[in-house]
Amino acid sequence: MTKSLFQAASLAALLMVPAAYAEVPADPAVAPVQSFYDTLIATMKQGKQLGVKGRYEKLKPVIEQSFDLPGMTRLSVGPAWNTMSEADQKALTAALSRYTIASYASNFKSFDGEKFTVDPASTVRGADKVVTSKLTAGKDVIPFNYRMRQAGSSWKIIDIFLNGYVSQIAKQRSDFAATMQSGGAAALEKKLDTLSDGLMKD
Repeated sequence: MTKSLFQAASLAALLMVPAAYAEVPADPAVAPVQSFYDTLIATMKQGKQLGVKGRYEKLKPVIEQSFDLPGMTRLSVGPAWNTMSEADQKALTAALSRYTIASYASNFKSFDGEKFTVDPASTVRGADKVVTSKLTAGKDVIPFNYRMRQAGSSWKIIDIFLNGYVSQIAKQRSDFAATMQSGGAAALEKKLDTLSDGLMKD
């Protein structure tokens, strides 16, 4: 397992995982996390053959299904979101979605015996639920907590907590604040696109 895998975890998308191909969990809030992990593991096992673009395409559908990407974008931007035009909101959502997927595709590039375990039962936190999991790689164990929010009849990931408490949303809001203040939505979209372009290079 490479150092970049742990760096990816610290982003949280980036980013963020369970025994491969377990039975579908009975808890509906757990199912999206398990589905994401199953695809992530399969992609890592094919990582070298797929290349970064192939990994991106393989991960894109499950991330779009399992993550509330519009909600995560809104929370990452913060109060400024409410003053943006609908066009800017859509552009930022597309840019952050691409960055999230590219982060996983770039950093989770190969498989070296990692074991991913997800708790089959979630815990309630207000209107949301929390799904706990851990990544085991050799002697290293990294816990991840996923905050799940209901969207219609489905539960989706709205935040990821590295080591159980480091919020990806809070980190991104802090990272984005200066760019938003100096250049607004257009500057943040450009920043995210530049970061994604860098991640998509083999």
